[in-house]
Amino acid sequence: MQRNSAHHSSRTQLGKRGEDIACEYLVSCGYEIIERNWRCPTGEIDIVARHANTLVVVEVKARSSVAAGHPFEAITALKYARLRALAGYWCAEHDASFANLRIDGIAVLIPGDRPATVEHLTGVWR
Repeated sequence: MQRNSAHHSSRTQLGKRGEDIACEYLVSCGYEIIERNWRCPTGEIDIVARHANTLVVVEVKARSSVAAGHPFEAITALKYARLRALAGYWCAEHDASFANLRIDGIAVLIPGDRPATVEHLTGVWR
């Protein structure tokens, strides 16, 4: 199966722009961004942030429209289970301990020529 590289490239750019917007939003809400796009053999965490004494693992989904469904629909229960495991791996690798750990989801809608909108679900898993 051959991949459409132009389509893949535009999706990658949309995803990066969505993560940039999510980081700006989080910082404006008082979060400290610790790391972006952390990878290990079992997966990737989009954003690792600190909010007060809580480590927050953030999954970002960006879309240009809701034609294929709301961005949050792409964050499945399986994805959250994987994020819980990845959060543990991140803490072990960084020798980090926090009073609390939380997994959040951020949906960024980037509709072409109109301003982006951000929706933030906090504490999807604690």
